[in-house]
Amino acid sequence: MTLVNLRRARKAKARAAAEAQAAENRLRFGASNAERKRAAASAELERRRLDAQRRDTDGRDEP
Repeated sequence: MTLVNLRRARKAKARAAAEAQAAENRLRFGASNAERKRAAASAELERRRLDAQRRDTDGRDEP
């Protein structure tokens, strides 16, 4: 017969559940700082390219 310390077993189970939740949160919300910066730089570059192609008409209907 094996003796089991119930306090240790409960704590181990809680740690495993917390780690599983953390892993799920990392997948759902996590992006590294480098990935966030790269995405922001890409969005800024795309915005600048779009603004460069925009025509300014000053609200007038001229061809």
